[in-house]
Amino acid sequence: MDNGNFLFALGLTVFAGLSTGIGSLMAFLSKKFSPKFLALSLGFSAGVMIYISLIEIFPTAREALSLSYGHKTGYWYTVISFFAGIGLIALIDRLIPSYENPHEIQKLSENGKNNDKDGYQDHKLFRLGIFSATAIAIHNFPEGLATFLAALNDQTMGISIAIAVAIHNIPEGVAVSVPIYYATRNKSKAFWLSFTSGLAEPVGALAGYFILKTFLAEGAFGFIFAGVAGIMIYISLDELLPTAEEYGEHHLAIGGLVGGMMVMALSLLLFA
Repeated sequence: MDNGNFLFALGLTVFAGLSTGIGSLMAFLSKKFSPKFLALSLGFSAGVMIYISLIEIFPTAREALSLSYGHKTGYWYTVISFFAGIGLIALIDRLIPSYENPHEIQKLSENGKNNDKDGYQDHKLFRLGIFSATAIAIHNFPEGLATFLAALNDQTMGISIAIAVAIHNIPEGVAVSVPIYYATRNKSKAFWLSFTSGLAEPVGALAGYFILKTFLAEGAFGFIFAGVAGIMIYISLDELLPTAEEYGEHHLAIGGLVGGMMVMALSLLLFA
């Protein structure tokens, strides 16, 4: 294998993955707590996750599994894996310790400040950021392999896919950095936790190329993609949107949701 092609493909994959750092800079746009900014950002992130999961990731998983197991059986496996992903993240949600029921989020006080004397609200937001980082990292793992292999086979195709993936990853960084910033008021922590979640892209590329490609069947990544789609849908509906709603900015949250979907739709149209 040509070392130049290998490094080029790896470089594209690193570029695509670490573009989450651009999204993580959203944490620096506000010097004080802004419920409107938070609601809009969380809604936008939910729109990104929902659209890319249902329009891109799920069909990709179905196609891969249908090729390996036949149309009907592959479709069944896709649906089962999708709900298995939901079940997995729901179980993690259940097992992660919390001060109270994680679905009962305290609202802002009337003066607009965060009512978190017991630290609960900050804990909730930090937990939300970690959940989002985990889902994005899992999603980026097989995505990194796809970008890497495409670039190895065709540099032009690799560039197109890397740009599309980078556009996808930019708003995904918001899903991690914004809640962590508002939970900790630590810009550096918000940036680096979000930025490093993109490292799963090149890690997935290398691990997949040298290990998974040898030991796993071709349809294995179909199961992974379908499960990741379920994970991202769950986080959007159970974490991102409810948190945005609890900050009392319903229309901004929905506007952000639609905006996130539109950004993903345009990126797929322009770089497909």
